[in-house]
Amino acid sequence: MANPHNDMNSKTTGCALVLAAVLIAAGLRLPSLTLRPMHGDEAVHAYKFGELLEDGFYQYDPHEYHGPTLNYFTLIPAWLRGEYKIADVDEITLRIVPVFFSLVLILLTLLLADGLSWPVVGVLALLTAVSPAMVFYSRYYIQEMLLVCFTFGVMVCTWRYVRTRKPGWVVFAGMCLGLMHATKETCVIAYGSMSAALVLTVFMSKKDRAGGKDNSVLKPAPIIVGGLSAVLVSVIFFSSFFSHPAGILDSVRTFSTYFDRAGNNLLHIHPWYYYFKILLWNPTDRGLVWSEVFVLPLALAGFLVAMLKKGLKDVDYGLLRFIAFYTAIMAMIYAVIPYKTPWCMLGFLHGVLILAACGFMFVFNTFAGLPGRILWSIVLFIGLAVLAGQAWLGNIVFYDSTHNPYVYAHPVREVYKMEKAVAAIARVHPEGHAMPVQVICKEDDYWPLPWYLRSFTGVRWRNKVEDDVVDAAVIIVTPDMEADLVKTLYEVPPPGSKNLYVPLFDEYLELRPTIELRGYVRQKLWERMMSKKSGEAD
Repeated sequence: MANPHNDMNSKTTGCALVLAAVLIAAGLRLPSLTLRPMHGDEAVHAYKFGELLEDGFYQYDPHEYHGPTLNYFTLIPAWLRGEYKIADVDEITLRIVPVFFSLVLILLTLLLADGLSWPVVGVLALLTAVSPAMVFYSRYYIQEMLLVCFTFGVMVCTWRYVRTRKPGWVVFAGMCLGLMHATKETCVIAYGSMSAALVLTVFMSKKDRAGGKDNSVLKPAPIIVGGLSAVLVSVIFFSSFFSHPAGILDSVRTFSTYFDRAGNNLLHIHPWYYYFKILLWNPTDRGLVWSEVFVLPLALAGFLVAMLKKGLKDVDYGLLRFIAFYTAIMAMIYAVIPYKTPWCMLGFLHGVLILAACGFMFVFNTFAGLPGRILWSIVLFIGLAVLAGQAWLGNIVFYDSTHNPYVYAHPVREVYKMEKAVAAIARVHPEGHAMPVQVICKEDDYWPLPWYLRSFTGVRWRNKVEDDVVDAAVIIVTPDMEADLVKTLYEVPPPGSKNLYVPLFDEYLELRPTIELRGYVRQKLWERMMSKKSGEAD
């Protein structure tokens, strides 16, 4: 018979660890949200959000931007902070959204305590709080953390229904399924992984017991209720709250675009081991090694525990097997898909962390004596401290450095200098922030500059030099476009009306590593700006 006193102590300890994990997670995620330059993907999503914020209308694009949930949830912090124009919005408003859902992800572990045990839940919360990858991409204005949170929400709510048979949990599980679909197209990978994991779990459960007991979670009624909830939530978001019905069809049609991109986009093609290399071993020439290797052996131990159904108390092995299968299947799928971006690994990484928490408790329980448990408690503390240290360095010190494995195709802080230079010219131009500016980059590769120039209403974004460039007060261009620019500036205007341009930047500036941008400004404006600076100095 279970000891109520021990159960109470276990629950108290588990709750305390989860609370500590939330505080640690907030401490690693919230500071200096404006420090890192906006990634190009962040800027694209911010631009899309700006349309919703200012126009009050969202139209889903089946070719870009992903689903609408990120945009709609961002309205909440924007309104709370009194921001109604995109020029008023800052990185805190945007990045607080994924931060919030990363904290919700940790709190959701409390609802699995009767399936994974309170000690496992406590360790899982701590591992999720300090994982460098989890922390880094929790501070990114992209959909990935929302998708991970909603996916876990499906598992948690389904488990609550299995335990309680209360129909409300089926509705919540369906809502999370719909939110997954309305967040990002890669939800189909999670859907497939969960479905395959469920089939394997049921199959193994039937092999483990003769006859088996009825599992009503697989009966039609809860499946229909959950499915209807999922469809309703998805329809609400993709139809922009029923104002754009075409978005519903587009949400299905989009998969042809993303299936094609998964295999044919050469820009993000990486080998099968790409994600595992990021997690395992990344030495730098500064003597720093980035690695989350601490969790992987523990995760393997947790997987074996799930398969063997031995080694842990108060654990539902059906649930644990489901998570183990889900994690392994999803990791294999992402390894096989040639299109890879590092934040995509968060889905299976969260499963790895769950298994690692189980693996740690297995090892901890194996050493029944006090000295062994003290030793493994110290090991856990050191492992958490190392991971937390990496998370801090990655977000506060090496936040845009190529030495950081989580930094991917990231703009460098020189974008701030570009913004400052354009602003200086605007202060001496008669039209101010409405002055004509042209940014010219092949294949529209100027992101995230639109975010930093969002308050300049006269900017024209080009992928080639056009005749109206002669009207621009400021021109920003990639070096490969300069020849066409010079030709147009001196051939298009009639004699006597040509403007002379001088360099806007007084140093070499890059948008991203090796991607240079050059700026030019009309000579008269430059002289006016220098004269103003001289007068202010006097």
